[in-house]
Amino acid sequence: MWLTPSRTLKVSLFATGLSGIVAEYILATMATYFLGDSVFQWTIILSLMLFSMGLGSRISRMFKTQLLEKYIFIELLLSAITSFSALFIYMLMPYTTSLDVIIYGLATIVGFLIGMEIPLVTRINSEYEELSVNIANMMENDYYGSLLGGLFFAFIGIRFLGLTYTPFVVGGVNLIVALVVMWRFRNLLPARSKQRYTISGIAGITLFTGGVIFAKPIVQFGDQSRYNEKVVFTQETSYQRITVTQWEDHYWLYLNQGKQLSSFDEWLYHEPLVHPVMGLTKGPTDVLVMGAGDGCALRELLKYDRIRSITLVDLDSMMTKVGKEHPIFRRINKDAFYSDKVTVVNDDAFHYLDTAQRFFDVIIADFPDPKTVELNRLYTTEFYKICYHKIRPNGAFITQATSPYYTTKVFRCIEKTLENAGFNTLPIHNHVYTFGEWAWIAGSKKLSRNQMKNRLQQLDYENLDVRWLTPEASNLMTSFGQDLIKVDTAQMDVNSIHHPVIYRYYKEGSWSFFF
Repeated sequence: MWLTPSRTLKVSLFATGLSGIVAEYILATMATYFLGDSVFQWTIILSLMLFSMGLGSRISRMFKTQLLEKYIFIELLLSAITSFSALFIYMLMPYTTSLDVIIYGLATIVGFLIGMEIPLVTRINSEYEELSVNIANMMENDYYGSLLGGLFFAFIGIRFLGLTYTPFVVGGVNLIVALVVMWRFRNLLPARSKQRYTISGIAGITLFTGGVIFAKPIVQFGDQSRYNEKVVFTQETSYQRITVTQWEDHYWLYLNQGKQLSSFDEWLYHEPLVHPVMGLTKGPTDVLVMGAGDGCALRELLKYDRIRSITLVDLDSMMTKVGKEHPIFRRINKDAFYSDKVTVVNDDAFHYLDTAQRFFDVIIADFPDPKTVELNRLYTTEFYKICYHKIRPNGAFITQATSPYYTTKVFRCIEKTLENAGFNTLPIHNHVYTFGEWAWIAGSKKLSRNQMKNRLQQLDYENLDVRWLTPEASNLMTSFGQDLIKVDTAQMDVNSIHHPVIYRYYKEGSWSFFF
């Protein structure tokens, strides 16, 4: 018979290795979506689970009898917990502000149960193999299963099933393991245990089926609880959670709950992002836009006939797909993605710019705020030096620079870092109703700060289809009062990959002044 007792145990451990690693990834991804800072969250979740696995292994030493029954029980329990982990979090969203406690608690429980599996199966299999072969085979199958689990999560789970249904695949694996082991070793189970676990298996299948059926409305319920407006679109991707909400005739775009734009006043952001930097250049223009997957920056750029090409680089192909195809964004960006001048590249902006064999007249960096380590690298002197080298001699650069009032240290650090990369800089600001006071920093190789300021203040927008910009507005945008928070820029560090500081400064921001 192919499915010998020993082989059954090895296959079961291969399967649980797969489900265990995916369970860890699910919780780490949820922590990233809802708590932010992916490096921190993945570190904490994986460390917690490994520590808990150690505890589980230690506790398993206390089990002296009925090892097979305990293994089946653990698999049934893991099936229930992992299947409903995401739904449990979504269900509690409206009633708690302590999602971190819930997610870390689930990581600890799941890790604890996973930690019991290998010692139990190894001890059960000792009846069929000698010690050295037994341990090697058990560890080998668990590790191989982990590899397959990682591949499944990266290429199938997060891309096609999302956090709604991937947990049920994981829980389903544990449930199948419990049922297969129970069937294969049925002759070794006492009659009472056999009956009890049969009923538990049927209950598990019923619960599993019900969870799959009601998963989507539960997730929608949890999603809606986190926003004041009505959620009209949500999509999980390999990089982030995209959410679109609606209030009356206006729409908001959120990435991992971070507000990116509102159709109520997005032009107050995108006009200062695009038109000043275009005003610093002349003649035929090749433009690189990094980020800005919503397409609004493209809309503003396409108002210039002199533009020859626009290359938009955004890491998330789903974001650019939403910007291009979703009716809400097609209306907001006026079908900018369909222009023959626009080329979309889905790649990491740092990698693309570092390897691109071409130069640009204008580079626009429209990234999310540098609130995490991975976003921090897009505001570093290393990145800005690459931008500097890829801009033609008479070209110009601009980046969004968060709020000059609520995150003054971040704003000034971006300015100092750009100057360290070789740019002459000019800060720009505007009040965006849904964001508060916001800032951008323009950079030039040749023009001094005063020359850039004078050129922008002389711009005439009469021939451009703009909703807010005027010559008077240019005077306002380039004029600053004293910083709300006093910052000693001489003592401030330049932000770099090896010495990241901006994301720490961001956490020190005074957002309470706005909210």
